[in-house]
Amino acid sequence: MTFPPVLRRHLLAAGAALLLIVSTAAGAATRQDVRIHVDAQATGTPFPHFWETMFGSGRASLALRDDYRKDLDAVHQATGFGYIRFHGILDHDVGLVNREPDGSIRYNFSYVDQIYDGLLEHGVRPFVELGFMPPELSSDPKALQDFWYRPNIAPPKSYAEWDAMITAFAKHLVARYGIDEVASWYFEVWNEPNIGFWAGKPQQPTYFTLYDHTARALKAVDSRIRVGGPSTAQGAWATAFLAHAKKDDVPVDFVSTHVYGDDTADNVFHTSENIPRRDMVCRTVDKVHKEILASPYPKLPLIFSEYNASYANLPNVTDTVFMGPWMANTIRECAGKIQIMSYWSFSDVFEEQGVVRNPFYGGFGLIAADRIQKPAFNAFAMLHKLGDRQLKSTSDSALVTRRDDGTIVLALWNYATAVGKTASYTPGEPKGEPKHFSIAVNHLAGDAHATVWRLDETHGNAVALFNKMGRPDFPSREQIAQLREAGQLAAPESMDVRKGKLDITIPPQGLVVVELH
Repeated sequence: MTFPPVLRRHLLAAGAALLLIVSTAAGAATRQDVRIHVDAQATGTPFPHFWETMFGSGRASLALRDDYRKDLDAVHQATGFGYIRFHGILDHDVGLVNREPDGSIRYNFSYVDQIYDGLLEHGVRPFVELGFMPPELSSDPKALQDFWYRPNIAPPKSYAEWDAMITAFAKHLVARYGIDEVASWYFEVWNEPNIGFWAGKPQQPTYFTLYDHTARALKAVDSRIRVGGPSTAQGAWATAFLAHAKKDDVPVDFVSTHVYGDDTADNVFHTSENIPRRDMVCRTVDKVHKEILASPYPKLPLIFSEYNASYANLPNVTDTVFMGPWMANTIRECAGKIQIMSYWSFSDVFEEQGVVRNPFYGGFGLIAADRIQKPAFNAFAMLHKLGDRQLKSTSDSALVTRRDDGTIVLALWNYATAVGKTASYTPGEPKGEPKHFSIAVNHLAGDAHATVWRLDETHGNAVALFNKMGRPDFPSREQIAQLREAGQLAAPESMDVRKGKLDITIPPQGLVVVELH
């Protein structure tokens, strides 16, 4: 049967309307609904911003670069973070240790000073990781780690020379910056001695020897210098480390360790369970927190001096909007159990795998090469807006906080598993259903309004544009400018709040931060 053109248009319009009704009904049937009730006047509990106190970075010598310092300024402005941690302050390219022809040791603090001066001038203090081994002091010049810059990971051939270097290093810092300043820093002995970063055999007792010498040398310079460890991977050794410190009366001011979202339960907990990426970091935080409570030092601060959603270069994880819900959930799960968490890392000015050749290769940084802000940067900038008192919430997809001025700030998210588990990019929209939040706030001012920031596939996401460009290894200057613009935090929305109530829908892998004031 053939219909006249006018009738055909009416029939098509009716069919489209019917399809929209059916689709909307189907969406409503599958949509996740979350109800959140907030008492704006509740006492709440302290909520320090432990997740943005410190960041990791590429090796020490990179801190001399202009792009490193520009990225540092951007992250500092967004988060107000106070400490930076990196490998390699003792490495050959920093030039601290030099052996003279007669066999004596001469120290050169030129690059050390330029590195630390630069951090302090940009408003950030060092979290000093003491490593790796200066080749001039190494017991095995061939014991090189696999990083592109090949650091030496052997024990010292002479602990007298190691002690002398640590003493000279600490004395120089105190002389240059003053003990009040240096006492506000942290000194961490080595990096991940339980895996491929320490060639001492057996690993644990030889690391303890290194720690003992280092801690005692630092404290001999000034007892106010803070020192800790064991700086292990996979949340390891805390119990043994603290038992050793007690037994041998070794100074220890904090416990540090690391974990990543794709570490395995076998490596961390010695079990065969399957712990998802969203929970692994804080399950490990809880484990070490309890180990400290059960130790001879139950009040020692806990510092996770490295963490991230992945230790691998997975573009679908660390480069994408997935990091928004992952970070928010990590904050929710870890709150109250830890003093400092150091996201690894603040920038992709980073060379562990070699010189970066593609801005979105799954690097650890918040900012990609060419100063392009990743979704993770926007997640941190948004979560920085949270208050310093946490209010109760029954949802596992929400953080409810209050600032000193009474502003209620909520983080809401729709966690969806990241696509793909390989180092290559897997295209596709985040899978999952939208999540609808119905929020009711008691004791909110009658004239209150909501300011809403969003991070999702269409908000604050430079990767979406990068994908449309065909993921070029070396974007043109014009493309870089476009990517920088696309990576900016999306402008906030203003929403009505009626009788303390508002409704927000979040797509899969979306993060929303709401200010009610």
